[in-house]
Amino acid sequence: MSSGSEGNPVVGADPPDEELALKKPQGLQEMEGLTSANEDKTMSANLKYLSLGILVFQTTSLVLTMRYSRTLKEEGPRYLSSTAVVVAELLKIMACILLVYKDSKCSLRALNRILHDEILNKPMETLKLAIPSGIYTLQNNLLYVALSNLDAATYQVTYQLKILTTALFSVSMLSKKLGVYQWLSLVILMTGVAFVQWPSDSQELDSKQLSAGSQFVGLMAVLTACFSSGFAGVYFEKILKETKQSVWIRNIQLGFFGSIFGLMGVYIYDGELVSKNGFFQGYNRLTWIVVILQALGGLVIAAVIKYADNILKGFATSLSIILSTLISYFWLQDFVPTSVFFLGAILVITATFLYGYDPKPTGNPTKA
Repeated sequence: MSSGSEGNPVVGADPPDEELALKKPQGLQEMEGLTSANEDKTMSANLKYLSLGILVFQTTSLVLTMRYSRTLKEEGPRYLSSTAVVVAELLKIMACILLVYKDSKCSLRALNRILHDEILNKPMETLKLAIPSGIYTLQNNLLYVALSNLDAATYQVTYQLKILTTALFSVSMLSKKLGVYQWLSLVILMTGVAFVQWPSDSQELDSKQLSAGSQFVGLMAVLTACFSSGFAGVYFEKILKETKQSVWIRNIQLGFFGSIFGLMGVYIYDGELVSKNGFFQGYNRLTWIVVILQALGGLVIAAVIKYADNILKGFATSLSIILSTLISYFWLQDFVPTSVFFLGAILVITATFLYGYDPKPTGNPTKA
């Protein structure tokens, strides 16, 4: 046989891969297609459960570490929650810029062009994020107040009222229609939260550590956070639907305004303490863990929205409630569960699943 270059086939040589692909039996091609589809499904399922696992870890860890950091007795001044909110917003901006940089094929020039075109050249689009950003900043500060006055388990269950507020704002602002199962789940949710907040003998015994006033402050903080979360979430969803900007760009805009509003809060409420002891007073490893977990919250939820569905998200929320209750009882030892609390928690978990339930239509579809 005559020799030739490797790039060019010669007479009598083996046919190239393209010809082999064309000559493959149809059954073999179908099997390869099924294999590729199965691999894609497996990858999608792995990403789905990975994102949900991270959500459970992030939600549970944030609540417990935040609660522990606000009740831990240490020498010296305690860290200021207002400064922690600002630092979390700055970390979120940095994380989103890195994600945009990755999406732009790790090109600084492309990153600079995207940020310039999507943020600086669209001032009105950017200003739309000022309203939800201010509300989110208020909400983040309220969560510190709530966990300074409520145990982690009670906070976790009560905070699920944001499902109710989100649903009501979705109906009024986005003209969404709720099904029978969703309306039923909202009734069950309110009943469950009412049971969780029902006064018990254990709460009276714990009055030495937490007064009734602080319990009321914590409850009001959670309820206000639920309303702010519902409104801001629906408002943000409406903006995302009206524009084609990526969710990472929108999070950068949210973080920018959040940092400004957060700094205003630091100046108004804690300006004197900051000037006396510094911006990072009382910060330690635990504080930084809380800040990082809070910064990751929005990014994790974005990943769950992309890869998972409502039912699995409800499962993750329910699992987080159970873990928070167990750890709050066994590790933090600031919570004594009662039968009424368990009944309320079960109702809330049931409502969370039911709200995401989407019944499949029965019967065989007829062909047109």
